[in-house]
Amino acid sequence: MSRYDWLLFLHLIGAFASVGSAVVFSVLLASGARVAAPELTFLGRRLWDVGGTLTLVFGVWLALDLDSYGIFDGWILGAFVLWAIAGGVGIQLGLAFASDEPPAQSRVRTLYAAMTVSVLALLVIMIYKPGA
Repeated sequence: MSRYDWLLFLHLIGAFASVGSAVVFSVLLASGARVAAPELTFLGRRLWDVGGTLTLVFGVWLALDLDSYGIFDGWILGAFVLWAIAGGVGIQLGLAFASDEPPAQSRVRTLYAAMTVSVLALLVIMIYKPGA
């Protein structure tokens, strides 16, 4: 396998971890107060941390490594913005689930919606690369 293949593989592993985190948070949100699941919360938060780190590190490395893309291409800059939004909201969501007090459902729903929309938008940008 070439270096490009490894970089892309690790970048995609990060993306899968991020989406996996969104699935875990979906389960927690759907269960409401019926399930106190610190293990699921821990899993969701760690998947989010690992996924965010891998996608950023290997995404930047890919952009710098390939001649066909530049780090300042519009779609890459848009991905950075969406990554920052998703990351910040995802961290807040994980903290809301991890707190000792049950989180307010309206706040959790809002955070979850913002995280989901930003992750989906990020996936669309990564797949279609508008302007590339």
